[in-house]
Parts: sequence; structure tokens; C-alpha cells
Amino acid sequence: MQEIIRIKPVFKQMIWGGSRMRSEFGYDIPGDDTGECWAVSAHPNGDCEINGGEFAGKKLSWLWENRQDIFGDAARTVSERQKAAGLETDAFPVFPLLTKIIDAKSDLSIQVHPEDSYAMEHENGSLGKTECWYVLDCDPGTTIIIGHNAKTHEELKDMIETGRWGEFLREVPVHKGDFFQIDPGTLHAIKGGTMILETQQNSDITYRVYDYGRLQNGKPRQLHIKQSIDVIKVPFEGSGAKDKGEPLASPDGTAGGCTPLVSCKYYNVWRLDTDGKDSYIHNKPFLICSVIGGEGRIVRTGEESGEIIRKGDHFILPADFGGFTLEGKMQLICSSI
Repeated sequence: MQEIIRIKPVFKQMIWGGSRMRSEFGYDIPGDDTGECWAVSAHPNGDCEINGGEFAGKKLSWLWENRQDIFGDAARTVSERQKAAGLETDAFPVFPLLTKIIDAKSDLSIQVHPEDSYAMEHENGSLGKTECWYVLDCDPGTTIIIGHNAKTHEELKDMIETGRWGEFLREVPVHKGDFFQIDPGTLHAIKGGTMILETQQNSDITYRVYDYGRLQNGKPRQLHIKQSIDVIKVPFEGSGAKDKGEPLASPDGTAGGCTPLVSCKYYNVWRLDTDGKDSYIHNKPFLICSVIGGEGRIVRTGEESGEIIRKGDHFILPADFGGFTLEGKMQLICSSI
């Protein structure tokens, strides 16, 4: 398997979604309330198809379960990490990562995600949800919610139950190109006017703390107050992992156009900026790539022609793809375990 695995996204219409995925990326979205593009996903709630090539039409989950050679030692690595964390399971591990684009026309709910142990116990064996955000664009003056001001669990419970949101929530400014790590237990919300690329664990578990009293189909959306109080970390100690990790390896030993964004126990994320040519050594079990700007070509080491890639494309480089060169003027966000 030495070709790139192109992925066909799955789109989700949301009460807070918009239409910028059509105008920004040229996607054929289902409506002007499209909030999420599940760009690379093997989750049952949005299992992406392979778009062309040997496995055209197959689901990413099928590829993961039936062609482990494509993903190197990823399944073994995930299993070992789960066992080391005390998460004993005989089930074959799920594909570990999920990449999304989120278009927030209006504010998302105030929410929190659980860690693995809580999710496995209370959510039918699901993984928890560690995630990170790369801000693709945002309106001037936009803010996001990260964290809270409660000092104890008792104060946290009281602030939530009495609706002291202005006093409770921690609001911070956001700018294009910002990056945030959101660990489980971190209260957070993307606000209107923001578009992000999210890299996360393969999980769809979200606990809503507050939803502004909005109605969907004439009814309030479900809140998860008990679960939220259970998992929100008190006091808030910052917005997640500070380790950026190392750049992707390159033949000449330099970072080239690679900027490490984060390294944590679930994923590594990098931004690749190319203006001309940049070469890399692919030594990961797999590499998820999303083109977030420009266009160019990806050429496998030892070959000449390569393939055209452009803004809005998402693909996976398999384990045996080897080295590659990016040619053109473009920006990618890449991730691996």
C-alpha cells in the first residue's frame, strides 16, 4: 500500500452551524446550518469513506479492522497504552483519532468531556475525549470559553445550579492561528464567528453544562449536569499539555516548514508550511493530513509525478509510504499517535 488514502468527509447539521465550509473549502454541504465536517473519522456516528484508489467506497473503520498493515503497529500501540492506563479490554482497539472542521456561526454549548476511565464506565465502553483546536479563522474580537473560576467542587456545583455564568466562566480572546489543547475535565465552548480544525480521540461523548436556553424542534437540548459536575476539574489549572514535541523528521535534519503544535499521550499534531519544496521522512504508523490552505503536490521519495492536493483535501499516509516532498504554496495540519 503505497498510495495516499483520500478521505470523503461526513457533514453534520447543527443548531449553531453555518455555511462557511462551502465558501471556504468548496464542500457540497447539506445546508446552511452545517456545523461539523468529520474529515477523517472511523467513528460509528460518522464513518468516512475512502475516496478513490484500491479501497474506494470502503469505510475507514473497515480499512482499520481488515488491513492493519496499512497502519503499522498502531493497534498494538493503542492496546498497550490502554492496558498501561488500567483500561483492560479484550476488544480490538478502535481507530484512535478523529479530525474535524467546526464552523460556529453561533455559540456552541458550554460543555466538558470525560476522560477514558469515566467514559468506559458510564458510556458503554467509549473512549474519553482529549482534543485540540487550531483556529482556521475568526471574526475580530472573538472569544472562546476555556476554564472556570470555581475554587472548590462545592462552589462549582453552586455556580452551575444557580446559573452564575458570568462569574463562573473564563473567557479568553482568540485569533487566527491560535492553538489550544483541551484536556478532559476542561470546561470549554467555541463561540460564534470561529472556524477551527480539531484533532481528538475517536469519541463522541460531550456533556452539556449550559445551552443558553435555546430550543431545537421546540424543545431544549439535553443537559448533562450530574455528569459535568462529576468530571469538571477543580480548580482550573490551564488549557492542557504544554509539550509541543519534535518536528517531523526531514532528510537534512532540519525542521523545514514543520511547526510542532502539541505532543500528548493520545496524539502528536504538526503544522506544515510549504512555499517551494519541503521534504520529510515518514516514520509514523500513519499520518493524517488536512490541507487548510493553498495547493500543490505531494511526491513520494523516489517518484517524480506525485499527486495534486489542495485546500479542503484530507488523506492518510500509510505506514509504508516512506519519505515525501511537498511542492507548492500550501499549509497542512498533520497528526499521528
